[in-house]
Parts: sequence; structure tokens; C-alpha cells
Amino acid sequence: MTYSKGDAGKNQTNSDGFILVGFSYLGDLQILLFLVLLAMYIVTMLGNLLVILLIKLNPSLHNPMYFFLVNLSFLEICFTTSVVPQLLVHLLVEEKTISLAGCAAQMYVDTIMCLTECCLLAAMAYDRYAAICHPLHYTTIMSGRACAQLAGASWFFGISVEVAQTTWIFSLPFCGSNRIHHFFCDIPPVLKMACADTSKNDIMVLTVTVVFIMGPFLLIILSYIVIICTVLKLPSAEGRRKAFSTCSSHLMVVTLFYGLALITYLGVKSSSRPESDQMISLMNVIVSPMLNPIIYTLRNKEVKGALRKTVGNTLFPQNWRNQ
Repeated sequence: MTYSKGDAGKNQTNSDGFILVGFSYLGDLQILLFLVLLAMYIVTMLGNLLVILLIKLNPSLHNPMYFFLVNLSFLEICFTTSVVPQLLVHLLVEEKTISLAGCAAQMYVDTIMCLTECCLLAAMAYDRYAAICHPLHYTTIMSGRACAQLAGASWFFGISVEVAQTTWIFSLPFCGSNRIHHFFCDIPPVLKMACADTSKNDIMVLTVTVVFIMGPFLLIILSYIVIICTVLKLPSAEGRRKAFSTCSSHLMVVTLFYGLALITYLGVKSSSRPESDQMISLMNVIVSPMLNPIIYTLRNKEVKGALRKTVGNTLFPQNWRNQ
């Protein structure tokens, strides 16, 4: 049992919502954090919107890899927007409250986007596997229908699994203290607010982590083991370099996503200080979504070419057409 009745106050169900203590301990430094996070949020939104717009406007980018990238950029926008705007408000006000419905909505979006991204990154790894290991059959394997099915499956698993998990969590009674020592409604701190046995919820969280988060990660690793073995068999060094370059952006995004997730998990397990946990979680919420479009823009010749073309068409339409 994770709940033991300690006083009469804990017998009262808390239906008024929660107080997200967040970064209150920073005092006046919250203003500085607000400015930094606001700048990062703007960069995140503009970067991901730019990627979506570039892919939509440039037919040369209408292929499976960029189809998945549009999905990735869209979910990064949703993920960050589910947390950061409210955090920015809370950094400026004394009452850092969130309603029970608002807390549930935040957890729905946050968890759905996180799990969907895991599945989507695995689908992108499969796309790279098909492109490098089966180049002659690539267009057949990664047809428009196959891409839609992979993306649809990613969203289906993310939505169905996390809607079930979050709904179960918020069916629990919440009582006693309503102060959450976090800056958003994440699963572990919210479960601590429940005045009921949460052991089954803990088992479900562990199951989801193993099956739907680590499962896709293992598929990514297996895909890249096969990719590396295939690339190393190529006769020319130039061919090997080009093959690896098509995977570099995806590999960096996977490393960033799972690396930060691992740091978050180990940080939560190794640290008893809420302040440390929050700083680590903040990296997951804002750093990864901000860097992903930068990685795909700066390290991808096709995207950089599309960007130059789009900017040229917009600013100097006559000169660009005459080139």
C-alpha cells in the first residue's frame, strides 16, 4: 500500500485541483528563468513550424523520411505547448494553481506525445533500414500506404495506451496536501497525491515503460545493427559515408530523446531533491523539442536546399526564377 491514513484531513477528497510548487524556491530568479524559457519556447515553435512548412511547400521533400518528420515536429509542438505556457504563467504569479481537469488534460497530452514519439522514432528507424538495406525495393516497402499505417499505428498506441493509463490515474481519490513539487502534472508526483493503493498503477507504468518505450528503443537498436553491418559491406568509402549521413540526423534525435529520458529516470531514482528532478525534467520538456528541428535543418542538405529555395522565392521571386 502506498497510502496510510495519518489524519482526518486525508479522508477528504481534494477536487479543487493542485498547487504546482515548481520553481518557487528560485524567488526573484523566476523572472530570469521566464525570459530564458520564453525565448526557448519561441525558438521551438518557430523551428518546428518551419520544418512543417518547408516540407509542405517543397515537393522534393515529399518522401517517407520527411513525412515522419512532419509528424515528429507536430507532436513536439503539442508536447511543449502542453507544459511550457502554463509554466511561464506560474513563473510570474504567486498562486501556481491548476484545476483537476487541467492537470488531467496536461497529463493526457504529455504522455500521449511522449509514447507516440517513441513509436514514431522506431518507424523512422525502419524507414532508414529499408532505404539502406533494401534500396531496390524501398519505394514498395515504404509506400504511401505503409507510411500512413506506421504513423497511424504510432498515434494509435500513444493515444489508446495513455488515455487508458491517465484515466485510471485520475479515477483515484486525491486528498490531503494538494501541493505538487513539480512544474507540471507528471505521473509520479500526481500518483503521490492519491490516497489509495497505487501499486497496480505503478505496475501499469512499468509495463508501459518496458513495452512501449523500451520496446521501440530495442527495435531502433536492432535496425541500426543491421544498417551498420550492411553499410560496412559497401565497397567504396564514399558510399559508406553517404549511407551513414542519411542516418545521422535521426541518430542524433534518438540519442537526444532517449539520453534525456535516461538522465531523467536516473535523476529521479538517485536524487531525493525535487529541485534536481525538476531541472532534469525541464531539459526533456524544452531542450529536445527545440533542438530536433535544428538538427534536421543544419545537418540535412535537402532541408537546407529547400530552405534556401523557399527564402529565395519569398524575398526575391523574380531573381530566383531566372536562375
